[in-house]
Amino acid sequence: MSPPDVVVGLSGGVDSSVAALVLRDAGVSIAGLFMQNWADDGSGDCRAEDDRRDAVAVAGRLGIPIQFRDFSSEYWDGVFAHFIEEYAAGRTPNPDVLCNREIKFKHFLDAAQALGAGRIATGHYARVDHAHGRWRLLRARDAGKDQSYFLHQLGQPQLAATLFPLGDLPKSDVRAMARAAGLQTAEKKDSTGICFIGERDFRSFLAQYLPARDGEIRTPDGRVVGTHPGVFYFTLGQREGLQLGGVRGFAAAPWYVVDKRVADNVLVVDQVRDSPWLMSTTTRTGQAHWIAGTPPASRFDARAQTRYRQPDESCTVTVRDDGTLDVRFERPQRAVTPGQSLVLYDGDECLGGAVIESTDAPRTDGAAAGGSPGSSGPAPAGSR
Repeated sequence: MSPPDVVVGLSGGVDSSVAALVLRDAGVSIAGLFMQNWADDGSGDCRAEDDRRDAVAVAGRLGIPIQFRDFSSEYWDGVFAHFIEEYAAGRTPNPDVLCNREIKFKHFLDAAQALGAGRIATGHYARVDHAHGRWRLLRARDAGKDQSYFLHQLGQPQLAATLFPLGDLPKSDVRAMARAAGLQTAEKKDSTGICFIGERDFRSFLAQYLPARDGEIRTPDGRVVGTHPGVFYFTLGQREGLQLGGVRGFAAAPWYVVDKRVADNVLVVDQVRDSPWLMSTTTRTGQAHWIAGTPPASRFDARAQTRYRQPDESCTVTVRDDGTLDVRFERPQRAVTPGQSLVLYDGDECLGGAVIESTDAPRTDGAAAGGSPGSSGPAPAGSR
């Protein structure tokens, strides 16, 4: 039996199912491969076996062979260990970015090539083309489903070997195609959130790896309004889960996380959604990854997203000598969060990105002169 031209990552979801359908109907020689990335932890919440059964059913319906690989050890070392380290440091990581770089477009690609395939395909909503002598990662046609943000760590070798069959399709068409083909994943609910947590409560899951450490919840001027089980359970801008009801002396209004002070285990909250303590105009990142291999220039204008599904914003990017970035936005940004990815675009083209290290949002620990956003002005980049 001759090797397939393309190996499709079949996850057991509707998107990867239709990616395989599109390629099969185009006459491409394909095989499926199911990746298990998370070992069953005994909680009963791991859906890997259900997803595996759905992937097998889809492969059978399409009449294509399917392979299986267990990447759970690689996932633990390359993705999950970093996830826990970042939360322990008070940052908010994005494991999907690392999963794509370390698992789906590294170990999966290696496995596909070992099977004799020249390329891989996934159900991601993004596009690839080749122009001016290089491969480009482009946004999907369906802007509401675009996943290029999570793929910004890919490089030229990965893009040259990758197909995104859904890049030009709206999600509504994808489900309709699955129904017409009789695929049992046609009505399957899209997976959301972090894959290894599933339907579990996030805080309960994280507590298995980061034990609770009670501390105070304070206002920016230092008044104690409650207690928390650990600053690493929260993220900047968060409203839910604070368990702050009516607080004596304060309005009956929602509270928002505006700072996480890991050193003294203090969570800082404010009752203004766009609190000045959350706003910043300058962001410093770690070392950037460029899809083309190099940045467009040492200083250039672009548009950037600082979290998934956030509208992109105009900015000026300065590439420092060590490869890190200083990014200044035209408009103040809300809750730019260390640990998340800042991803840069030129129109539909994704240029690359980097992990957010700090912003010039004012500090609440008294380190910034004046002690309040009204009197101190912005703190220097790197303040938090």
